[in-house]
Amino acid sequence: MLVSAKEMLTKAKAGKYAVGQFNINNLEWTKAILQTAQELQSPVILGVSEGAGKYMCGYKTVVGMVNGMLEELNITVPVALHLDHGSFEGAKACINAGFSSIMFDGSHYPIDENIAKTTELVNACNVLGLSLEAEVGSIGGEEDGVVGAGECADPDECKAIADLGVTMLAAGIGNIHGKYPDNWAGLSFETLDAVQAKTGDMPLVLHGGTGIPADMIKKAISLGVAKINVNTECQLAFQEATRKYIEEGKDQQGKGFDPRKLLAPGAEAIKATVKEKMELFGSVGKA
Repeated sequence: MLVSAKEMLTKAKAGKYAVGQFNINNLEWTKAILQTAQELQSPVILGVSEGAGKYMCGYKTVVGMVNGMLEELNITVPVALHLDHGSFEGAKACINAGFSSIMFDGSHYPIDENIAKTTELVNACNVLGLSLEAEVGSIGGEEDGVVGAGECADPDECKAIADLGVTMLAAGIGNIHGKYPDNWAGLSFETLDAVQAKTGDMPLVLHGGTGIPADMIKKAISLGVAKINVNTECQLAFQEATRKYIEEGKDQQGKGFDPRKLLAPGAEAIKATVKEKMELFGSVGKA
């Protein structure tokens, strides 16, 4: 059964580890992530962007697929199904479809509007027992057409949003989505420290987990980050394994063209990436 991310993240923050959010794009992705979480006895968050939701034929399809897998694969670890960077309308659609966790990204609105819209969703999520993630200060790079420069959040604005009663807060600390450029300045731990000082026990979220060096990840966790989002890294691992399979001509050997065979190396590569991240984040055995 899907659960809200609240309990798993409260435990993670208190225990100084982080739960990974791994974005899903299709059945193979979802299966690989769930099987790895179960094998490692780690809690996990499945992230769905609005674009991926549309690609998978809508949020109800995603909910049906994930619920079916939890049952058929006998998944006993805590699993949250989370809308990633949701619009206000997208958030409401996912609440109706049966998601257990929602992110409303109001970071591109003026702070007053971000607060007003977040407040409305806090009330809805509280009634239904869903977790809610809010964002202050845009995350750099491109996510579903929204481009941000990787700015740093204002700690006072973070406090204003945290005080509304959201479950977790994504604060921009110089992180970006996708691959990091060579001239990236690194994470602003000063900002992170200042945000944690103002938001106390609230679990903080680090977006753009792909390509951040391991020591920075560990430091971020020590400063209150309890949820780390990974997407690009799984995509690159999948792409690399699939390319290798085809370049070696395996798709032309026997029944190698069968999609179950063709997509298997990519799925295994996702498993390996997820395992590596769960070990780095410290969530192994925490289910």
